[in-house]
Amino acid sequence: MSMKTLHPTQEKLLNLLKSNSFEPLTIRELQEELNLSSSSVVFYHIQQLEKNGFIKRNPANPRDYQILAEGPEKKVAFINLYGLAHCGPKGSILNDNPVDRIPISTRLLSFPSDEAFMVKAKGGSMEPKINEGDLVIARKQSKPENGSIVVCVNNGETIIKKIQKEKQGYLLISLNTNYPSFIASKDFRVIGEVKSIISNNI
Repeated sequence: MSMKTLHPTQEKLLNLLKSNSFEPLTIRELQEELNLSSSSVVFYHIQQLEKNGFIKRNPANPRDYQILAEGPEKKVAFINLYGLAHCGPKGSILNDNPVDRIPISTRLLSFPSDEAFMVKAKGGSMEPKINEGDLVIARKQSKPENGSIVVCVNNGETIIKKIQKEKQGYLLISLNTNYPSFIASKDFRVIGEVKSIISNNI
């Protein structure tokens, strides 16, 4: 679907979202700008923009959205799958060749698919949320929010941990209490923030 085939209201709405992306308008403000009868009509048109691949929304926060600059995404994207492995000093698994490419419906992603990558979980340190063999979908991100679960490199080893900012550096936390938390090394960097998990038990 191109801009020419968008409903006129949706085209106006998309332009409003683009011009206010740094300070998103509320549904009520969008309603006033578009001169629509109710907020439910605004929400309907937002859903249509998302359904047709023009925007990505965070389900937990309606004001958190991203405009897909290149236009509608394909319904299915092939996401690179990397192994959790040692990658050498200053390295990243994303610099290596993926071990596979996995087809994923782009509607399952709350962010542009070109920012996504996948890893297969190893070990039990992040149980019960992430189990051995689960496929973990992450978004490329070097500065995630404090308290988030990330794919990161610590001393050349790629791992999945919850991070917490401390005075002495990042504390790397395992969700499984049988595994101790520890302070990240000097050779530490975040590769991506975990967004969803595909269970190996499905």
